[in-house]
Amino acid sequence: MALQAGGSADWWRGAVIYQVYPRSFQDTNSDGLGDLRGITRRLPHIASLGVDAIWLSPFFKSPMADMGYDVSDYCDVDPIFGTLADFDEMMAEAHRLGIKVVIDQVISHTSDRHPWFVESRSSRTNSKADWYVWADPKPDGTAPNNWLSIFGGPGWEWDGVRRQYYQHNFLTSQPDLNFHSTAVQDAVLETVRFWLDRGVDGFRLDTVNYYFCDKQLRSNPPHEPDEDDAGLDAPDTNPYGMQNHLYDKTQPENVDFLKRFRALLDQYEDRTTVGEVGDGARSLKTVGAYTSGGDKLHMCYTFDLLGPDFTAVHIRGCVEAFQKAVTDGWVCWAFSNHDVMRHVSRFARTEEERPVIAMLAISVLAALRGSICLYQGEELGLPEAELAFEDLRDPYGIRFWPAFKGRDGCRTPMPWEAGKAHAGFTSAEKSWLPVPYEQAALSVDMQEASDGSVLHHYRRTLAFRRSHPALIDGDMTFIGTNQDLLAFTREKDGEKLLFVFNLTREPAEFHLPDGVVLEEPLEMPGFGAMAGVGSVKLAALDGFCARV
Repeated sequence: MALQAGGSADWWRGAVIYQVYPRSFQDTNSDGLGDLRGITRRLPHIASLGVDAIWLSPFFKSPMADMGYDVSDYCDVDPIFGTLADFDEMMAEAHRLGIKVVIDQVISHTSDRHPWFVESRSSRTNSKADWYVWADPKPDGTAPNNWLSIFGGPGWEWDGVRRQYYQHNFLTSQPDLNFHSTAVQDAVLETVRFWLDRGVDGFRLDTVNYYFCDKQLRSNPPHEPDEDDAGLDAPDTNPYGMQNHLYDKTQPENVDFLKRFRALLDQYEDRTTVGEVGDGARSLKTVGAYTSGGDKLHMCYTFDLLGPDFTAVHIRGCVEAFQKAVTDGWVCWAFSNHDVMRHVSRFARTEEERPVIAMLAISVLAALRGSICLYQGEELGLPEAELAFEDLRDPYGIRFWPAFKGRDGCRTPMPWEAGKAHAGFTSAEKSWLPVPYEQAALSVDMQEASDGSVLHHYRRTLAFRRSHPALIDGDMTFIGTNQDLLAFTREKDGEKLLFVFNLTREPAEFHLPDGVVLEEPLEMPGFGAMAGVGSVKLAALDGFCARV
């Protein structure tokens, strides 16, 4: 059974959250798609990791143009995933196992088939006429301004009935809600209340800084490249990154809405929020604004650790930048999710290195200050799947192929049993995405049988994290070195732990700073660095922990 982090009200602080992508987790009705009953069936596996919560990607009614992130009914389950009764059964079983349930709320936009939009587009005078961002064309018929869609092309679509454009930050079939309308805010919060009353423990808020756009619809200025471009939230093949997004997102009015959202949650016990912030180089500043004061979001995550860098300099830089920008907020760190290439493929240089990188990455993540989020399959060390164009389902990848292959490579089905078709994910003739051989070979049953597997390393590492309160929410202080070593202490209630990670491919020696004395080396799972007199010797891709 999973153990809860901290006390009841602040269980989320330092929690380990496991992201489930429902259509790829487990199929139980042989249609090639994962479903809620499949999640229920596999909850014991999740519980065995020792996580505190699951985050479910969208399972709401949807045309599935963007794999469920285009919602047509916020208060019902799409039939491909099951029923509300299936959801209730899944949540009851999760709670029985000591696992909280966090669900994805995609409220910056809806599907164009949502009844709200169907009514809004029907005329300029209906009761929901202003529920979406509508604007007249310029005199020459072109779009109101230069805003772009992340998924390619203009951020505006012409509607012949209203003879106006509507804004969409993503697909044309995902019109943006107009949060300047109080009626929209009220309606959205009622859908949130529906799930709170059903007993969910929290919400992951998709694109949380996209709710409001500039009322004056001013054009964005061009982006001027600088040293912070590593924080950009679109691949360099996408012209979206050529703008400085001053006006199409992250507007000051968003803060007041987040206060309304938090006020609703505070009517219930022990609920939480984690916001997704994609705001380029401004992301940490935005996180600070959204999590400070205890009256908005509980925590946020950014894309800072979701890029290609796995170096001490980069990780320390991200954490220190957060600590500087966010004085009283909280962060959720992750190396992988459903939107980025799996981190084993981003960080490892060779196939042989993959399991080593997988183990080292979770050890680093588990030692950082903050909550952490794991993405299904990373506990197996799964690499990114290489898919043929004809197998793609992601509209983002299809639009930008071949320069950008999209997100399907990290969304392939979970491999459970190596000897079965589709690695035990489905008994259907064909699964919605293929299960590559190299992923099937890393299946759960194969790794259960090997004590030295990535799977067992995850369990031991998360157990190590739980056994040391300093790792849940203790203070974190970095130690400077003249090498590419990640060294820091975690401290709480009289316990002080020293961590040293060598993320390079060469052996290294860490010299203890003056005044730091090793009291007791601790067996950090999977690593065997040796402590000498005044120093620690680390092999390549190695780690060390001791009480000091």
